[in-house]
Amino acid sequence: MEMLYAITTGILTACGLYLTLRRRTFPVVVGLTLLSYAVNLFLFSMGGLTTDGAALVNESKNIADPLPQALVLTAIVIGFAMTAFVVILAMRARSEAGNDHVDGKKEDHE
Repeated sequence: MEMLYAITTGILTACGLYLTLRRRTFPVVVGLTLLSYAVNLFLFSMGGLTTDGAALVNESKNIADPLPQALVLTAIVIGFAMTAFVVILAMRARSEAGNDHVDGKKEDHE
């Protein structure tokens, strides 16, 4: 299970970095979202991956750590707000610049 989490986090991070370095705004937004998902998986895995952890303290010896779960829940809300803000910012930049390039310049097709 730990190997699956590590591979998934690595793939999400690599894809997020690749898309963040693109020239258009939509891939940049998707890349930032994938990076946010990778960070959420990383935070969640730092709490220890248990399959039989009890939610209540007195129920079992092996309990689930609630702190990483609370951090991931907060990160999901912040990531959603950040994605909405970046999408609106990209739409505004496209309407003012006339194109959807990150640097605001037009492409040269020579």
